[in-house]
Amino acid sequence: VFVEYAKAGPEDICIRIEAINRGPDTAPLHLLPHLWFRNRWSWGEDEFPEPRIHLGEASRTHLSLVADDSCCVSITRLPFDYRLGAYHLYAQLGGRPLFTNNETNAELLFGPPANNRSHYVKDAFHRHLVHGEPCVNPQHFGTKACLDYRFDVPPGKSAVVRLRLTNRAMARPLVGVESMLQTRREEADEFYAAIQPREASPDERRIQRQALAGLLWSKQIYRFDVSKWLKGDNPSAPPPASRLTLRNRRWQHLNSNRIISMPDKWEYPWFAAWDLAFQAVPLALVDPEFAKQQLWLLLFEQFQHPNGQLPAYEWEFSDMNPPVHAWAVWRVYNMDRIRSGKADRAFLEKCFHKLLLNFAWWVNKVDTEGNNVFEGGFLGLDNITVLDRSEKLPDGTTLQQSDGTGWMGMFCQNMMRIALELAKENKTYEATATKFFEHYVYIGAAMKSMGEDGLEMWDEQDGFFYDVLTRPDGRHEKFRVRSLVGLIPMFAIERLEEKWLEPFTEFRANMNWFLKNRADLVQRCVTTLDTDEGKVHVLAVMNPEQIHRLLRVIWDPGEFRSPYGLRSLSKHHEHHPFAIAHGCIGYEPGESIVKLKGGNSNWRGPIWFPMNFMMIESLRKLRKAYGGKFTIPGCAENEAPINLDELAGGFAERLIRIFARDAAGRRAVFGENEKFQTDPHWRDQVLFYEYFHGDTGAGLGASHQTGWTALIASVIDEWRK
Repeated sequence: VFVEYAKAGPEDICIRIEAINRGPDTAPLHLLPHLWFRNRWSWGEDEFPEPRIHLGEASRTHLSLVADDSCCVSITRLPFDYRLGAYHLYAQLGGRPLFTNNETNAELLFGPPANNRSHYVKDAFHRHLVHGEPCVNPQHFGTKACLDYRFDVPPGKSAVVRLRLTNRAMARPLVGVESMLQTRREEADEFYAAIQPREASPDERRIQRQALAGLLWSKQIYRFDVSKWLKGDNPSAPPPASRLTLRNRRWQHLNSNRIISMPDKWEYPWFAAWDLAFQAVPLALVDPEFAKQQLWLLLFEQFQHPNGQLPAYEWEFSDMNPPVHAWAVWRVYNMDRIRSGKADRAFLEKCFHKLLLNFAWWVNKVDTEGNNVFEGGFLGLDNITVLDRSEKLPDGTTLQQSDGTGWMGMFCQNMMRIALELAKENKTYEATATKFFEHYVYIGAAMKSMGEDGLEMWDEQDGFFYDVLTRPDGRHEKFRVRSLVGLIPMFAIERLEEKWLEPFTEFRANMNWFLKNRADLVQRCVTTLDTDEGKVHVLAVMNPEQIHRLLRVIWDPGEFRSPYGLRSLSKHHEHHPFAIAHGCIGYEPGESIVKLKGGNSNWRGPIWFPMNFMMIESLRKLRKAYGGKFTIPGCAENEAPINLDELAGGFAERLIRIFARDAAGRRAVFGENEKFQTDPHWRDQVLFYEYFHGDTGAGLGASHQTGWTALIASVIDEWRK
């Protein structure tokens, strides 16, 4: 079934529905275009008049339904009139109009003594068409309606229905529907041709366009008033008192009436903070203004907590997603600046001020010991370790997380760069940039020396970062699991060129003083290089030798390198599982066999796009810092040494390889699904899954995650120019 929408005007939508019979036999088909009003009248403190949908005037050329909510009361909390007025759904002849009400069938759902508010309820069309029940309104009005088109479709043929939804009364509404659809198709082709990279193959262009289309399609109005939800919206049927003690009770300020980019409208029809940050990056390719709006959204006072925390996701706003918002703000700002030729400093500055509050919340809440090492908690990686990181450990033990600390080092670097950008026009921001430079150093140094015994998260023997369990008596124990948790410190990478810093006299003086007088800290996380262009300060929590060792682990096919990207857990654990009293963790490249965090995602081996995207970006930053001569030996048999450009490009190509056709015409994303692999009608309809098998690249989890998996559009954009 293909459904196409094309706007002829702001309030005028042309619609074409085509259903094709791919089977061998003629098949009966009902197509039922629906029109309904959201039910606002049957609940709440006040009685509201009902809107109405009814038959329009008869015509020899078309059918029409009229939906009118002029009698309704507008929502008082919005700064505009929420009512639509009269809308006309014009449709081709042949459809049978059916009417009911958008009311719950309480008698069916709850049984006696429940009573339906109306004789006509929302499941009427199903019951009428499937079971022949006389349950639709014969008077031809209601709050829900459809047009029943019945076809017998021969094999290989299709049935088409054309409609038009508009607020204008029209004498010949369907004339021009097809031409308008064709015009908008051509305009869409022209738009994508202008933004797609020239070096991309036709297949890669198709993949990128479908990823961006899915991202745009995943917009959704998200209406959620937490205060009202906790108290209940129907005084006659209040929720149990226990609701006030459950989740989100500390978020009563959160009140959303916004259009938000969703991770997956099918399976995850609610926002998640770090998903939204990653989604903004590919969104900026096609709609930078909307991308900026999405990033500002969570910093807006009706979302961001007064204490500075950003809401994580609907299930528990108080959970912690990785602090990537500043990274996304900085990246989208630069994408917009480069493409438009104009820097939106107002956006950058207002986001920066709210991010200051968020940074302070992280420091005060998550660094409980004040030692610049972060416990972090959940941090989005559902089952990546043996423990549930959302829960406190027994007996007062804490988990010092290398990923939490790595994320915070990156947060400092992002804030420093934003402050320096703002300082180009307002010198007062140089002092703030200094604060974040120094805070980064404290965090980076702490990863190298924790507590009085100087225990490091970096393990010299293994060449890897590990979490550290800290016992109540002060003893430390390394959590020797090779996962993304130990790679995330590599995301905290930045470079400062002395020549570039010349205009920032205050920042440069403060930085040089700090480099000279706190050498004990600086030597652990700042490397100064002498280059042909002058001195370059590399901000990384690893020295060149440690970077070299970690890169060898990352590129090793027996560890993290998959034919399709960076694994979330090392393949080493396939034969060497890690076990403690709390449980065991091994390499699971496909669906999870452990039900931690519900079990519907898996970070114990599969490939996840946001982490791969961040790793590629970090490798490119390392290349700019250390140059093309920085190489590691090949990790497979007869493999040549590889430099940082080739490492970054190698992972980018592997991500593209998940979706692109191989020499045999197969797409790794479809796995062993022969229908999708070989059927000419399906093989080019690419699905963007939540995550991907660590060995085969097959799609797993939610299948419409053009949420953050839409980052493939950015990968193609950046690696096919």
